[in-house]
Amino acid sequence: MASPKNKKSKMRKRQRVAQLEKAVLASVQACPVCGAMKQAHHVCPSCGTYKGKKVLSVTAK
Repeated sequence: MASPKNKKSKMRKRQRVAQLEKAVLASVQACPVCGAMKQAHHVCPSCGTYKGKKVLSVTAK
């Protein structure tokens, strides 16, 4: 099995992680029905709608 020849610096690791976080933040958008933040192409967790149609029945906590 392959082993790394050199140690990865803290800066290089942090740069890689920062790029992953940017992709997650870019895929978050506001729900058109309730205005809550939701992930793109997913059912809204607060109101249960997808593409303007009610898909899930969400109970209030």
